Amino acid sequence: MPIFLKERRYNYPIIVVFAFAMLITTALAFYQWQLAVIGFVLLLGLGWLTYSVHVRFQEDLKKYISTLSHRVNRAGEDAVTKLPVGILLYDQNEQIQWANPYLHAFLPEEYLGKSVGVLSNDIPELLRDKKSEHRLRLYDREYYIYGQKEERLLYFFDMTETVETRNLYNEEQTVVAHILLDNYDDVMQGLDEQVSSRLRGKLMSQLNQWAQEYDILLRSVADDRFIAILNYRALEDIENNRFQIIDDIRDMTSKEKVALTLSIGLGIGEKTLRELAALAQSSLDLALGRGGDQVVIKERNGQVRFYGGKTNAVEKRTRVRARVISHALRDFVLESDQVIVMGHKTPDMDAIGASIGVLKVAEVNDKDAHIVVDNADVSPDVQKLMDEVEQHEYLWSHFLTPSQALEHLTRQTLLVVVDTHKPSLVIEPKLLERVHRVVVLDHHRRGEEFIADPALVYMEPYASSASELVTELLEYQPTRVSMDTLEATAMLAGMMVDTKNFSIRTGARTFDAASFLKSNGADTTAVQLLLKEDLDQYVQRSKLIEKASIYREGMAIARSNDDEAYHQVLIAQAADTLLTMNDVKGSFVISKRQDQRISISARSLGEVNVQVIMEKLGGGGHLTNAATQMQDIALPEAEDRLKTAIDEYMEEGGETQ
Repeated sequence: MPIFLKERRYNYPIIVVFAFAMLITTALAFYQWQLAVIGFVLLLGLGWLTYSVHVRFQEDLKKYISTLSHRVNRAGEDAVTKLPVGILLYDQNEQIQWANPYLHAFLPEEYLGKSVGVLSNDIPELLRDKKSEHRLRLYDREYYIYGQKEERLLYFFDMTETVETRNLYNEEQTVVAHILLDNYDDVMQGLDEQVSSRLRGKLMSQLNQWAQEYDILLRSVADDRFIAILNYRALEDIENNRFQIIDDIRDMTSKEKVALTLSIGLGIGEKTLRELAALAQSSLDLALGRGGDQVVIKERNGQVRFYGGKTNAVEKRTRVRARVISHALRDFVLESDQVIVMGHKTPDMDAIGASIGVLKVAEVNDKDAHIVVDNADVSPDVQKLMDEVEQHEYLWSHFLTPSQALEHLTRQTLLVVVDTHKPSLVIEPKLLERVHRVVVLDHHRRGEEFIADPALVYMEPYASSASELVTELLEYQPTRVSMDTLEATAMLAGMMVDTKNFSIRTGARTFDAASFLKSNGADTTAVQLLLKEDLDQYVQRSKLIEKASIYREGMAIARSNDDEAYHQVLIAQAADTLLTMNDVKGSFVISKRQDQRISISARSLGEVNVQVIMEKLGGGGHLTNAATQMQDIALPEAEDRLKTAIDEYMEEGGETQ
């Protein structure tokens, strides 16, 4: 215990005793002076003792403080000169005034008066940063630098071991992957047993070689499904190689004349294997929803990375899934008291046609149904169809505005969303919030944004249009469908618009669906009348096209003037027209819309994956048909971003095989 504390502890009782003795001595003087004299002598002795203790205390205190100050100063000197922490003082010109011995190893012999940049060229820039803490690498060591700008003082803390430990922890994190051979059952059914056995042997050999190269634990859980366990370091190496295994499998199977590809879903960032496996399955579902032949990596924070997706979705040869979905949709319809159908904002011919198809599904199951359309937000190419619908008394009675649809809702209402799966794109998002059961029918590749907790999802990127999907569902309804000419014609028009008159994204099942509609009264001549355009619209589209130029390797880009605004449909039509020009592999049209947003429509014939390019700009779509929207940005900047996305795509070897 310090001496001054001891003094406080023991001096107080002596003072109390001294005062008490004085009181007693004074009292005795009145009765017996001899005792008073003796008491007085004792008091003098006590006073001398007290004074001696006090003097000794003062001397000890001075000695203690002197020793303590010396020790503190010496400890401070040792801390500055011997601790493994760099200390540097600089002047207002950022020149070194003093540095402790720890920094001498990093400084030249004559460092005084030199710029702080002799330590690192990054330090002068760090001094101008508002942050007081920075991370810097000096001579293969990691340092955290803390600065006191008022004192013009820098501290250098060696954090190499901490950083290496953290990096090791991150590198050793577990990653779970689900791997699926796309279209495996369909391919193997049509092959001879010896051929299928040889093909599977080649597939397993290539996958095992890949697993061995990156130290992956790979196990087969079914003929077409695998599970893989790896660490984050291996994943980084595989990402640097851009998942070459996807291209290797595709190239190998194409030489065997089979359409077999690989899809991989990975989960990272979760703490338990169960959570990682769930995240990996979700990633695989997203990859399959986008057409397969690609890799999706999901992190716990919601970030998603995509690789592959270079080829168009392969058309399924069986209709089993369509029949199963058709029956499931019928069950949902029967369990509901009414059905409300909704497409995307500014619905096109496909969205209206698919909505009418769902209306017929409800009708054959004796359920009331309505289609939600905002008459103030209808694209010009659909207006002719809507005019025809208005003249059709029965069909028009089943159309509602968004506000009317909200009033019609009940607890047993079934909401069917067609031609989109993104909540931000539907006509009335409030409907999604208020209904308990939602069915999603879409032909677009699945994006990160998706309707929450749908009761049923039917997404087939191989399909030409939503109208094709709904037509197949109609075919498998137990009750025979009865359609009039306008209903069948509207659905056929939706298919013809999305396939550009059956020229792109058209498979055998597309023609089967068209044949079904034709047999139910679809009028091809009426379709052509519905698809006719106005002369003014043709002239406006031509103005956009004349501004086009070739950017690189067949990429045609057209940008409207800053003071011009075009309808979304016209922008898309201009991109379609550009694609018909010689030597154009991909077409991109950039224009401002009436709502002041910037729209980019992208088209290709399959040689260029415009979906990947648009996803780099926050959009999406199909391999041959995609788009994005931007806001709070000027047209020249939007064009620069598009060119940057094209450059990245080309550098990644993005052209399809």
